Amino acid sequence: MMSLLRHFDRLQTMRDQLEAKLDLDDAGILGGGGMGYRARRALRDRISEISEEIFALEQRAR
Repeated sequence: MMSLLRHFDRLQTMRDQLEAKLDLDDAGILGGGGMGYRARRALRDRISEISEEIFALEQRAR
């Protein structure tokens, strides 16, 4: 069970970091002209995948 909690926490942290990166790009703080469309799309897709995995873990824990 503890391993499951650690995995859950790691996923949440990863999702938070990716969302922060997207926010920084939106604000123009990342520099270098920002991310292109494909990079932003890939980042959003990865955030969605992580969110789905978090949801599945939450359902399994019930």
